[in-house]
Amino acid sequence: MNAKPMTFGLIVGNRGFFPDVLAKDGHETLTKLLKKLGHKVVVLSDKETKFGSVETWEDARKCADLFRKKRDEIDGVIVTLPNFGDERGVADTLKLAGLNVPVLIHAWQDDARKMDIKHRRDSFCGKMSVCNNLVQYGIPFSLTAQHTMDPNTSAFQLELHWFAAVCRVVNGLRNCRIGALGARPAAFNTVRYSEKLFQQAGITIETLDLSEVFGTAAKMKDGDKRVLDRLKKIKGYTTTRGVPNVSLVKMAKLAVIIDEWMEHYSLDATAIQCWTSIEEFFGITPCTVMSMMSDSLRSSACETDVSGTVSMHALALAAQSPSFLLDWNNNYGDDPDKCVCFHCSNLPKSCFTSHSMEYQEIIAGTVGKENTYGSLYGRIKAAPMTYCRVSTFDTEGSIAAYIGEGEFTDDPLDTFGGFGVAKVPALQELLQFVCKNGFEHHVAANHSEVARALDEAFDTYLDWEVYWHEGTHD
Repeated sequence: MNAKPMTFGLIVGNRGFFPDVLAKDGHETLTKLLKKLGHKVVVLSDKETKFGSVETWEDARKCADLFRKKRDEIDGVIVTLPNFGDERGVADTLKLAGLNVPVLIHAWQDDARKMDIKHRRDSFCGKMSVCNNLVQYGIPFSLTAQHTMDPNTSAFQLELHWFAAVCRVVNGLRNCRIGALGARPAAFNTVRYSEKLFQQAGITIETLDLSEVFGTAAKMKDGDKRVLDRLKKIKGYTTTRGVPNVSLVKMAKLAVIIDEWMEHYSLDATAIQCWTSIEEFFGITPCTVMSMMSDSLRSSACETDVSGTVSMHALALAAQSPSFLLDWNNNYGDDPDKCVCFHCSNLPKSCFTSHSMEYQEIIAGTVGKENTYGSLYGRIKAAPMTYCRVSTFDTEGSIAAYIGEGEFTDDPLDTFGGFGVAKVPALQELLQFVCKNGFEHHVAANHSEVARALDEAFDTYLDWEVYWHEGTHD
């Protein structure tokens, strides 16, 4: 969950009526802890303010100046209150800095055995005053799971991991660039989306017509070094026994073209029209190429499902592990909390128990087996998972999402494609919600437990409507 090092701005609150030594200890403890976890810290020193804390207007100006100088580096801000803290000092710093990044408010615990004037913190109360001011200033913020927390605990470290995930999602989506390759399949109204609503959220869509890909591939020599290098990677990625070499070469050319397109436009993820044009006029399925991108955290959704790509990318940002797009596809016997999730498939190989490249059985009957090699078959590993679906609702002018957690099981199932049996508490209630609110049959999933981070990022900072399905049968 914490694979990517972050840079945090740190505000150490202080208030003169309370013991200054607490601010000194708070500065040292949080700075050391964040660095121990692999993060960088931007914080005032004791040469700039008293113990490097923020209390006065002048302190706030100094801290805001420091943050502005590091604007391009800071992923989020942590406000720690070793004592009551000055509510205006914290709010003024954040307003003057204008960073527009997530903010975590942390208050230290009092020790019931040390409630004398020299040791009493009152952070419990001070946190409310700081939050009150932030609401007045219109600055969104996050809260720790418990009102006060001891930084010297594993529980607090988990809060920092959670907040890092929130920062990755918020900052990643606000500056996200997605490539849409090919038109929406004619039969799939479900993957319609509002490019304008996504743009307002900071998500830019770059388009490319399939004709440009086919034309570029036709001019590319089979012996091109770029093609040979990618061909070697494809063969090393999964089992290709029985797959014609001509098909593998076409996959390599497609991968080279997509890579260069993504690099040229600084794209983070893609949505690709996987059928039927590519099969009919180019002679492969792009699934393995897409799988390789998703496996390297460059999420790629099929059927030009841009909203699905956003869902996958959000999960990958939070968990720092590969995401995959699935259909809520079949019931699993009579178990109301289990279902079969399936795609045909472009799932990243890391999500499978085993995998191999095959031809796409569903479409082969229409375009011919020889034109459908490239699908990646496998069984999804039994493990906890988070699911997510982001959608645009054009008539309402809004972006909304539903999220939740469950697990993939090892229940017996004999089928094809990329598949797994999913268990979700109160699944029937979730399916009712999906249908009644007009969400798609596609859902993104990730072998992780990051629903809380997504909920915080979507709701608090991106201002999206969010339903968090916690399986309570309400």
